Amino acid sequence: MSGHSKWKTIKHKKAAADAQRSRVFTKIIKEITVSARNGGGDPAHNPTLRSLLDKAKSENMPGDNVIRAIKKGTGELPGVHYESYSYEGYGPGGIAIIAEVLTDNKNRAVSEIRSTFTRKGGSLAENGAVSWMFDRCGVVHGTSATMKEDDILEALIDFDIKDISFEDDKWTITCEPSELEKVKAVLKARDFVIQEADLELVAKSHITVTPAQEEQAFTFLEALEDLDDVQNVYTNLG
Repeated sequence: MSGHSKWKTIKHKKAAADAQRSRVFTKIIKEITVSARNGGGDPAHNPTLRSLLDKAKSENMPGDNVIRAIKKGTGELPGVHYESYSYEGYGPGGIAIIAEVLTDNKNRAVSEIRSTFTRKGGSLAENGAVSWMFDRCGVVHGTSATMKEDDILEALIDFDIKDISFEDDKWTITCEPSELEKVKAVLKARDFVIQEADLELVAKSHITVTPAQEEQAFTFLEALEDLDDVQNVYTNLG
């Protein structure tokens, strides 16, 4: 099916090897807090929270951290009030970039993002400048010891599957956002280990750049990912 993104592959490898686990935990805690605030603290009635709990488990986050994050979101414990924002722009080689932010200080967040774009060879743009190049989709990452692409397609034949790709022994399955939870349930019932499942912005098409621009782009994207207020970075870099 459609092509894959080298940046996604590098991003997941980096996350898997990231020694600073506290940074990974902090980003998940923010998401859990906001999800509990918006949809309640009961995962049975909050599918977003349910997915985040799976994500926390896959990262081996201590249960106490999860419970505190939920209680801060529901108001049972005092906590920081995070707001979400999205920033768009261009990177080396003209690649499109969207950075999703959760922050308690918008001025700090936009200042750090603008500085990173400027220092790393990019340029911020108006909202809407590049978002039309992406679709929000349900994305499942996982592994299977026995399932092949035909097996996955057969298992998910009743759903609108947009893409299936396989790289570095990991499957990536893209579907309609509304079908993410059902797709997860079907895969969990099979010989499929879900490592991560979430709503993501997926580029409608990917572009290629020169090797030098690609290296510069990877450095740029990693710098954005490392900002404390940035939750997700998406690009159409192939």
